[in-house]
Amino acid sequence: MTTVMNRLALARDISGLAAMPGIETSVHGIAAVCDPLGALYLPDAGLLVVSDLHLEKGAALARRGMMLPPYDTLATLTVLAAVISRYNPKLVISLGDNFHDRIGSRHLPENFRALIVEMARGREWIWINGNHDPDGIVDLPGTSADEMHYAGLTFRHEPKNGLQSGEIAGHLHPSATVRRREKSVRRPCFATDGARLLMPAFGLMSGGLDLGHQAMKGLFDKALLVAHLLGKDRIYSVRYGNLWG
Repeated sequence: MTTVMNRLALARDISGLAAMPGIETSVHGIAAVCDPLGALYLPDAGLLVVSDLHLEKGAALARRGMMLPPYDTLATLTVLAAVISRYNPKLVISLGDNFHDRIGSRHLPENFRALIVEMARGREWIWINGNHDPDGIVDLPGTSADEMHYAGLTFRHEPKNGLQSGEIAGHLHPSATVRRREKSVRRPCFATDGARLLMPAFGLMSGGLDLGHQAMKGLFDKALLVAHLLGKDRIYSVRYGNLWG
């Protein structure tokens, strides 16, 4: 919850956000910037990447009888609007699990739909299909696809097994833990070994899977793996061997 509130507060303060530097990296030789709010920007292509928005998660859980405060979609879209304002990309790719279930986009309230329409105005938008929303989007700007090859990279929701060069994926919600002065801190992170990159979940009600989890096995060259952790005021880059846990 602390990470959620930090990201939302920063999104509301555009001037503060503009002063927060991202971390420069590269994926398969393509320059990229890891943004502190959880988006990836490819400056040469004018491309912004986000992943696992899980919009309408609160509504989806409510349909199953789990009542949570229904503020997640507005919070996530507020952060997304701040990132789009910062980079003004030509193209946005959202890497799947854009909605938390199959009917989320169909039942999206009109005020939220209008926010997405405004963000998409004047730019292309690709919605990659995820395991939560395999049928694509309804009545929203942009195009749905199972994966996309663009700017020398492959964009998909679930990472393929084994080492993959040029892949940017989501799904696993990577996170990492560092320990300082007898205190451990766990944060969402970008995870990359320079060949592929896994995105943190952008949805503000989404959890994370530690980089040491079995699901991450074999995806990276761990000797080259770096976690770019989302801190409250900047990104912290830590080599895999220096992580805790």
